[in-house]
Amino acid sequence: MAICDKAGVLEVREKLGLKDVDFLHQSKILPGEEGIHINPMLDGPDDIMTHYYDDVRTLYDAFQRGIRVSDNGPCLGCREPGKPYTFISYSEVFERSKNFGSGLIANGCKANAETFIGIYSANCVEWICTEQACNAYSMVIVPLYDTLGPEACKFIINQAEIKVVVCDKEERCRKLLKQASKMKSLKCIVVVEDVSDEVKEIAQGLDINLLSFADVEKTGKESPQDVVPPTSDDLATICYTSGTTGDPKGVMVTHGNIIACSAGFIAQTGKLLYFTPDDVYYSYLPLAHMYERFAMTNFFMHGSSTGFFQGDIKLMTDDLLTLKPTFMACVPRVMNRVYDKVMARVQDSNFIKRWMFSFASTMKGKELERGVVRNDGIWDGVFKQVRDSLGGRVRGMTAGAAPVSAEVKRFWQCFSGAFLVEGFGQTEATCISTLAYPADNSLNHQGAPISSCMMKVVDVPEMEYFAKNGQGEICMKGPSITNGYYKNEEKTKDAFDNEGWLHSGDIGEWTECGQIRIIDRKKNIFKLSQGEYVAPEKIENVYLRCEYVSQIFVHGESLQSCLVAVIVPDPDTLPRLATTHHVEGDYEAMCQSSVMKVAIQDELRKLAKESGLKSFEQIKAVHMTSEAFSIENHLLTPTLKSKRPVLRKYYKDQVEKMYETLNAKQ
Repeated sequence: MAICDKAGVLEVREKLGLKDVDFLHQSKILPGEEGIHINPMLDGPDDIMTHYYDDVRTLYDAFQRGIRVSDNGPCLGCREPGKPYTFISYSEVFERSKNFGSGLIANGCKANAETFIGIYSANCVEWICTEQACNAYSMVIVPLYDTLGPEACKFIINQAEIKVVVCDKEERCRKLLKQASKMKSLKCIVVVEDVSDEVKEIAQGLDINLLSFADVEKTGKESPQDVVPPTSDDLATICYTSGTTGDPKGVMVTHGNIIACSAGFIAQTGKLLYFTPDDVYYSYLPLAHMYERFAMTNFFMHGSSTGFFQGDIKLMTDDLLTLKPTFMACVPRVMNRVYDKVMARVQDSNFIKRWMFSFASTMKGKELERGVVRNDGIWDGVFKQVRDSLGGRVRGMTAGAAPVSAEVKRFWQCFSGAFLVEGFGQTEATCISTLAYPADNSLNHQGAPISSCMMKVVDVPEMEYFAKNGQGEICMKGPSITNGYYKNEEKTKDAFDNEGWLHSGDIGEWTECGQIRIIDRKKNIFKLSQGEYVAPEKIENVYLRCEYVSQIFVHGESLQSCLVAVIVPDPDTLPRLATTHHVEGDYEAMCQSSVMKVAIQDELRKLAKESGLKSFEQIKAVHMTSEAFSIENHLLTPTLKSKRPVLRKYYKDQVEKMYETLNAKQ
């Protein structure tokens, strides 16, 4: 069992007045042999939380509460380049949602949980109006990821038998129309922006009813329908996970699942990271994913306002400077990128600036260990420029989607002066299942179980992880855990056992303090020719700590005795290494340089030894490329995870060449 950092935790607990939160015992084990952990705020499994507020049992209830507690304050904001944010109020959003829902009904949709409404759009006001319309009339919203691609969209529409899809732009409308002949259920496309006469003619020829969002709203306003609120057991959404291979799986998420998950989040964070109508959230992560929709549910419930990004990640800094949010949701790839850029600038500065940054980081780290979270201390001036790039007002952040390295997490805590809570979860668990307490600034864990789910680990003997040692595959159960995949009994049985436990596929270990720590991944293991099992994601996380590596794909085969890797060097730090080795040229030339390849392999070899990687876990050859893994080239999922089967196929020739060279040397 892993040891937690006990230094100062009792002092922190007392100082912050968190006497009901024992940081040394962040989960408790139920009687029995299964080793089931629950939140220590609960007396037993019968106390598992289903809701936090008595008047909020559905997403419809959550928004109604937001209207009330905000006193009809600002709800959703957007902007055009170079202009300030403009907001519409909670009541305006609800009125538009009712109009849109009534308009859908006037166009043949029924107000029940059998009606699935697709949405294929970037984050925008109309996205939320569509979702709130579904919530008001008991319909089910089914997001089509902005980057899923035509085949996956076709699969989703056909499997869910979606008749109506809402699009934001002509471009996405065209993509749907291109596949329309293969999507027999699709009868209507509602488009937010104006479309050309050509697109209208194409739709007419396919017998697709093409409507504007504004016209549907107008129709609904002229023929209003009484709301038909859902129950907590009703489906709220079918959220398709893109997956790394095969067709996407539609996770069936109920209103009760989301509200229970929210209750667990609020109970875990409420003393220090509470939300108010004065808070402002910046929405840039895709609303098609549960992480972002879960975050916005919490802000709606508390009457906070949300500002959308302009749709271009390059304009994110300008958005933040204009909006000045108080809350942000983060993912490791964004956090790592900011960290790499700042550290590259620090390394290129003079000795005094490097020393000041290092010393300030050390002193801020000591403050955090004592439970001091602030941005106005003696050392905070060193981080002001980076903090101001987030707008200067951020007081709370969440980190999810994948584990964050301790180094990067501490850096973000230092420069932001904000509470940063990391959690663990997945779509099948609605969003989060564990969460760190805001006042717990210890590192290398993903927090403790929230109060709406139970958790245990089970043996994975082929990887030598055993529950008796506090290690194994993480399993979850409770009201925040979903019931399976839509029309996919086989995959449901693979993920959920007969007792209702969701098997996550992630390997975790319990710390001495009752937190969970993600240490491995079960699903991506493979065996080398000598019989050794390898978990590539664990190895990749080690090598990603190298400052010269931006992305890495580690590969092995059952007929080969060693590992190879494809590496995307970091364009910000690679020039410094090139100067050291007297290599000239642009970034692409550096990536093709054999001298640079050897230099990076040397760096990785040192890192592997320092990190304790076994010999068979160390890569023996690398291929360097200047082409980043991205959603656009289909090497990453929309949640920015590596598509391993696609990467294997994409770099098949390079992998074969590396193995040929290695085998020739033997």
